[in-house]
Amino acid sequence: MSTDISFRVNDKKFNYRVCGIIVHNDKVLAMKDERSPYYYLPGGRVQLGERAEDAIVRELNEELGISAKIVRPLWLNQAFFNEDVDKTDYHELCIYFLMDVSDTELSLKGDKFILYEGGHEHMFEWLTFERLNSEYFYPIFLKKEIFNLPEQFTLKTDYE
Repeated sequence: MSTDISFRVNDKKFNYRVCGIIVHNDKVLAMKDERSPYYYLPGGRVQLGERAEDAIVRELNEELGISAKIVRPLWLNQAFFNEDVDKTDYHELCIYFLMDVSDTELSLKGDKFILYEGGHEHMFEWLTFERLNSEYFYPIFLKKEIFNLPEQFTLKTDYE
């Protein structure tokens, strides 16, 4: 049985997560579900005893049905926030990985598509970097940092 590294202490919750930055044609793949009013990046919680690198590959396989490859880690972000969905105060550590999906058929799914996982509907959409500024999107730091990605990192993930 796997155990996510996520726990409650009194009225607060700690999460250890990983997220994938998937870039194609100057757009980033974002998602939302029926519970969330905002967009976020694909990924999920790391399990106890699992390497972060293995967790992001597993999570993208579970959510998108693809075998993605890690290009490189990009950011480690520590966040303190109140979650809009469950109104819980969170302390979260998240590692963001730039992912290569060029050997998958992800681009054939279109600009918007819906997939189901764990009984939930997940809506995925390719958002332009500029659109991140006007969308309700978390993590907030990414709205600025995505523009600071060196060009060679985004080019490595372009595919047709």
